Amino acid sequence: MIAVLIGERFEDSEYTEPVKAFRAAGHEVVHLGLKVGSTVTGKREGTKVRIERAVGDTVPDDYDALLIPGGYSPDHLRAYDAPVEFVRAFMESGKPVFAICHGPQLLITARVIKGRRVTGWRSIVQDIKNAGAEFVDAEVVVDGNLVTSRRPSDLPAFIDASLKKVGVMITQSA
Repeated sequence: MIAVLIGERFEDSEYTEPVKAFRAAGHEVVHLGLKVGSTVTGKREGTKVRIERAVGDTVPDDYDALLIPGGYSPDHLRAYDAPVEFVRAFMESGKPVFAICHGPQLLITARVIKGRRVTGWRSIVQDIKNAGAEFVDAEVVVDGNLVTSRRPSDLPAFIDASLKKVGVMITQSA
């Protein structure tokens, strides 16, 4: 099961395309946010996502991986303790974490990228460096359990690297 940590004004394609690929590979996706039952909306295409679990009421042990789409969502979520603590615990678990565009803002606030190789949207390059990470200008950067990408045009490489981390689920019939 893959957790998607998502808030208002996320970048639509950075959510829809990875989720579509994860589901096609046999993975269940669960939407985490600030309030169960609320709906968050994408910033460009108006994609609607219903929050299934409050991030403060769940733990990384419940999931195999974490996706953090970009847009304004990560900056909004990092203002709250529960998402930041969840991201910190997830990174410390060693399980795969996938962050694209502004997604690393949550990693920065959780203080989990020092000494790591990371990429992200150009406006957060200095923030990445200030957090003690090595910024790498590449379409996808894989550093241990962490997969990061810069922007929507990097999605094919981001999705490929992310799928390699979680593998393809084999559905067996009973």
